[in-house]
Amino acid sequence: MDDQEKAVISANRNFYAAFNNADMTEMKKIWSSAFDISVIHPGWSPLHGWQDVMASWESILDGNDVTGISAAGERVYCIRNMAYVICTEMLQQNELTATNIFIREEDGWKMVHHQAGVLAQNLDDQFNVH
Repeated sequence: MDDQEKAVISANRNFYAAFNNADMTEMKKIWSSAFDISVIHPGWSPLHGWQDVMASWESILDGNDVTGISAAGERVYCIRNMAYVICTEMLQQNELTATNIFIREEDGWKMVHHQAGVLAQNLDDQFNVH
């Protein structure tokens, strides 16, 4: 893993630390304020723009017990000043799959998009093949 990939993994882990600690101050630092941002929470419609995305995180972090969330199986893809991480979110007894997209800014890698969804237990369930 090169230095750029390590920096992206660090940014991704900072996101999950802020999420896990319900730390809205840190959550705001992780997201880009220079680019348009978006989020798709499991079961939610897409949200766009700083105000709506941050309002969603405030609602999630204030309203739920989010302790115990972590990322596993992180895989980083870097393309110049953009990178994305695909990982599994571990939340209590649940597993979700997530994509986190980052842009490199002057002060480091900043998130511009997060999407998480339910992870099918196996491909037969996902495609309803029996």
